[in-house]
Amino acid sequence: MPLLGGIRPPIALLCVLILALAGLTAKVLGPGAEPVVPKAVLSSQQHFAEDGAIALRASIDERVTDLERTATALNSGKPADPERVLSDLSKAYQKWTGTTVLDLADGKVLAARGERVPLAWVDKDVLTGDEALTPRMVRLDTGDVRLMTMAVLEGKQGAQHLLVASNSLSVPPINLGPFRSMAVVARGGEILATAGFEQSEALNSDAERKELTFLQKQMTRLSDQSAEETEQNPVSAREPGSRGYPGVSGTLVGGGYNGRVATVGYASLAASDPEDGESVAAGLGLTVVSLLPVVQQQTLTDDSRQLFGLLAAGALVLLGLLAVAVLWMTVQRPLLGLFLESRRLARGDLVRPVTVPRWGEAARIGAALERIRGQLGGPHGSDGPVGARPAGRFRGGARGPLALTAVLLLLWCVPVGLLLNRTDGTVSIPAVMVNDQRDRTDLVADRARRALNEAQADLVSTSRLLDLDDPAGTETVLKSALREHTRYQALYVVGATGDIVARAGGDPHPWSTEKDPSLVRVSGQGEKRPVVQAGAPVPERKGMTLVGEVRVEFLNSLLKRPGLGEVRIVNADARTLAGSDGFRAFEGLPEDALPDLVRAANVRVGAGPLENGLLIRDGGAVTVAAAAPFTGGGVAADLGWTVVSWQDAGRFEITAYEREDRSVLASLLGIALIVVCLGWIHLVVVRPLRALAAAAEKLADGDLKTVHYPRYQDEVGAVVRSLELIRQQLQARRQTQARRPAESRPGAGGR
Repeated sequence: MPLLGGIRPPIALLCVLILALAGLTAKVLGPGAEPVVPKAVLSSQQHFAEDGAIALRASIDERVTDLERTATALNSGKPADPERVLSDLSKAYQKWTGTTVLDLADGKVLAARGERVPLAWVDKDVLTGDEALTPRMVRLDTGDVRLMTMAVLEGKQGAQHLLVASNSLSVPPINLGPFRSMAVVARGGEILATAGFEQSEALNSDAERKELTFLQKQMTRLSDQSAEETEQNPVSAREPGSRGYPGVSGTLVGGGYNGRVATVGYASLAASDPEDGESVAAGLGLTVVSLLPVVQQQTLTDDSRQLFGLLAAGALVLLGLLAVAVLWMTVQRPLLGLFLESRRLARGDLVRPVTVPRWGEAARIGAALERIRGQLGGPHGSDGPVGARPAGRFRGGARGPLALTAVLLLLWCVPVGLLLNRTDGTVSIPAVMVNDQRDRTDLVADRARRALNEAQADLVSTSRLLDLDDPAGTETVLKSALREHTRYQALYVVGATGDIVARAGGDPHPWSTEKDPSLVRVSGQGEKRPVVQAGAPVPERKGMTLVGEVRVEFLNSLLKRPGLGEVRIVNADARTLAGSDGFRAFEGLPEDALPDLVRAANVRVGAGPLENGLLIRDGGAVTVAAAAPFTGGGVAADLGWTVVSWQDAGRFEITAYEREDRSVLASLLGIALIVVCLGWIHLVVVRPLRALAAAAEKLADGDLKTVHYPRYQDEVGAVVRSLELIRQQLQARRQTQARRPAESRPGAGGR
């Protein structure tokens, strides 16, 4: 018999898969050991560090790009006075701690604003080396680190000036929540800046001061390890084929103190999108480290859960053996008997009657073989006309045992998937997860606010380059700015009466300073998408405004962060203006509690987002939500917009949810086992067996013309081949019987 066909392989596979599923169930279904720190908490720390790294990278790159763009614009026109350059720069952008213009010929300082910029680091290599004018990190006498950005300006009479701007490498100014601290780490593990520890320096008790000292030591040690981890290649640092953060990120678990464990998330600065091109900040070798002490979980083994997993595996083995016994008794054993009986008849052994199975297709085939044995001349047979089919024992079929087997296995799959390890909304969500949802939402809100402020600042800088007396030159400036600033979809100059003086990009929308004096506004009610506009008055042109329409896709891209769920920007009426997963313009929020959360966040805007997170329980579903209003300054801070985020807590890597997911997975694997094995038996055995029963009954009824071809080289095929041999024998016997009367008639022989 063939090894890969027939009834035996699917039943053997069913046995193997049942044992494998039972072993998997005993191993992973309801494990007792609890991790010291939940995986969800570690993943959240990693995402928090990634968000901080993205914010710091964007801040550094924007500073560098703005300085270079300003220098390019100044060099394209007439040489400007150094004092005028720094004055216009400070009016357009308030992001540098100090700016200086010096003469490259003699090193003389021509103008300076803000913090004094040290110049001892400026040498020939900085200006003419392979990495000329590359931003440098310089440590001040106070110990603080500044990032120096440079650009060359064309002065009067062919002189060249060097524009130097310094800014700090501080952690993005976001709410870190209680007990969290962040650090910016250089190559080698040197900590350049920290935030969060100063919130705890006012502690009075000795225990609190000891804990603060412990956390500072942990930050130093784990920052050094994080810097080592980020030295590896970002591609090799991830599993093959995995996506996610483009840089190197991960988590570390430090020591414990007073029942709490220090957890660290780290992320290297990397470009957010490979299509964005090179990132200056990504080449600085910086790493953002986020440290948070969390309550240590119990690590004791729950013997009852482990025993419960063993009992579930034992129940599967018991039901599986019963199901296999049903298939063996009702399908395999009768089929093998028919194979032996049909082969015996085909060889001419007609003495012993055919053993007829009790029911189903096998009984029909056995009864037909017994009738055929009589037609072949066996004992107690009949050579005369074919008799009627025997009655009884033919109802049902092989599909009944398959259905019974499926029911037996479903008796295990359904309770395991629907009843075992169910959470039903009773899972305790760690407070850290709610805090992280709130703090990360605050970080996204800060990024979106800064992006809108940056968009308006770019318009201020561009408006100083416009010469409205030269329409062609104005359009050239607008087109060039539109190419450089991908955040805009259209740029246009609006006159005092609302008419469009010059434009570039898409179709402009109405803008009126009389009806709405705000410099950033949103319109488009009733349209397919909101229209977000930013404006800047054109200097020395009363009533003229340079307007830029911010692409909604740009705002959407700021909201897409892994591990944060769905994120939206809403206005004061809780109507959607941008979203991470698609939205309709000005649609409401899906959850009834979310608008209330948005309103509460705006009421508490003065106190910050410390309480702007909550758990929403709806039946068995738990949702973690947070809201953060636009605060912190700039033209976008007065919009009344709020970033709101929410996600299903079932996505968290919490032990209770993992147990529930494993139970559902075990149930689905069991259902897949039923479909594969029983479907195999139905296609390869049951359907051919039903066709064979009909063919055998036709042959027993006298149909000797139909030729029987085996479809498969298995037990059913072997019976079909024997049936074909029997058909040929019956045909030869009938021909012989037809010749005998002709030969016995007078005169039939020759003379």
